[in-house]
This record gives sequence, C-alpha cells and structure tokens, in this order.
Amino acid sequence: MRSTITSVWSLTNRFLEWFGDLGFFGWQVLRSAVRRPFEGRELIRQLDEIGSRSFPLVALAGAAIGAVLALETRSSLVQFGAKSMLPAAIVFSIIHETGPVVTGLVVSGRVGAGIGAELGAMKVTEQIDAIEASGVNPYKFLAFTRIVACILMLPLLTLAADFCGVMVGWIANTLVEPISFHKFIHQGLAGTSFNDFLAPTFRTSVFGLIIGMIACFQGMRTQGGTAGVGLSATSSVVLSSLFVILADVILVKVILVFFS
Repeated sequence: MRSTITSVWSLTNRFLEWFGDLGFFGWQVLRSAVRRPFEGRELIRQLDEIGSRSFPLVALAGAAIGAVLALETRSSLVQFGAKSMLPAAIVFSIIHETGPVVTGLVVSGRVGAGIGAELGAMKVTEQIDAIEASGVNPYKFLAFTRIVACILMLPLLTLAADFCGVMVGWIANTLVEPISFHKFIHQGLAGTSFNDFLAPTFRTSVFGLIIGMIACFQGMRTQGGTAGVGLSATSSVVLSSLFVILADVILVKVILVFFS
C-alpha cells in the first residue's frame, strides 16, 4: 500500500513539475516575442513547412472522413426515414467536429514529431547553444516562430479538410443517389449561421498553440543523445494529441455556451 502511494505521489510530482517547466517555457517565449528582431524570414519558412507540406495529408484525411460519413450516415438515416437530412448531417458533422479534430490530430502527428525531432537533434548536438552564443534568442528564433506558424496555419488547414470532406461526401452520396452539388450544399447549410462555421474553425488556433508549445518544449529539453531525440519526438506527438482532445472537450462546451 505504501509503495503504491509513493508511486502515485512521485507521478503527481513529475506531472506538476512538467507543467511548471512548461509554464516557465511559455513565459520565456512570450517575453522574447516583444523584442526585436522579429525573425520574419524564419516565420515565413515555418508557415510553408507547417502549412503547405501538411496540406496533402490533411486534405486526404478530410476526404476519407467525408466518404466514411456519407456511407455510414446514409444507412442510418434511411432506417429512420430521414434520408433528406443526409447533406445537413454530413456538412454539420464535418464543420462542427470532425474536420477540426482530425486536422488537429493529423498536424500533431506530422508537425509535432517533426518539431520535436528537429529541435531535439539541435539540442543534443549543441546547435541551440551555438545559436544562443551568436547572440540570437533561441526562444524567439526556434520556438516562437514555430508556435505562431502552428496557430496561423491550423484554421487554414481545417478549411481545407472541411472542403475536401464535403466534396468527397457529395461524391460518395452521388454515386449512390445522384444529387447536384448546388442542392447538396443548399440542404447541407440550411439552418446554419456564420457562427456555426466560425467558432469551430478558429478553435483550431488553440490546437495550434498546444501543438507548437508542447513540441518546442519537448524538443528543447531533450537529453541523452539520439535516444533522447526519439523520445522527444514520441512524447511530442502523444502529449500534443492528448491535450488537443482535452482542449476540444472544453472548447466545445465554451462554444455551446457563447455561440449557440
């Protein structure tokens, strides 16, 4: 019994210490953000790296979700005699929940692992120390640019996933029962407002903050050589995915309270 309590207490302590270190890291990044230079060139490079290169994977994931929703939802609605609600069910599901969450998880897998491994490799090879010795703030040059790029690109990638999901959902539905795209979209958007579209999309900016912050934090605290680099990449993906899911639960409740 005592050993179990000791293990739980030790785990809780490590968890709280990790959160404290993450908070201090966030403060260091925020403090460096208001100082010149603003590293615009590096920010543009990260926007391309995180946004453009994640687009094919995000689009493919969105298309797959649209096809699955069209096929699965159709059979369920037909059983209840609500086949006419299929476009609305597909569009509403993708825009409100599936598109943002799938985008967040896909980006946390690709970008989180990439940032964690890249910064981890720089840490163990002392490149971060060399950057700091040359007078460049590593929190701004390495962390802030990547975090901002994640925040800015996640909503745009979500729009791409939503568009691909709706298009493929229409195609999958048309293959079974032909319907014009105009009619599909008209029925899908019936009864929705701009707030129904805006809030779910821009909540992915919070996902971007989580992914960028955790991946940079895990990468810049890497220890133990190449084994540590692999551990940082893995922990970046696992932790960012976990916190994206937890943040989604909280943000859905917030959106229902303030935007419903």
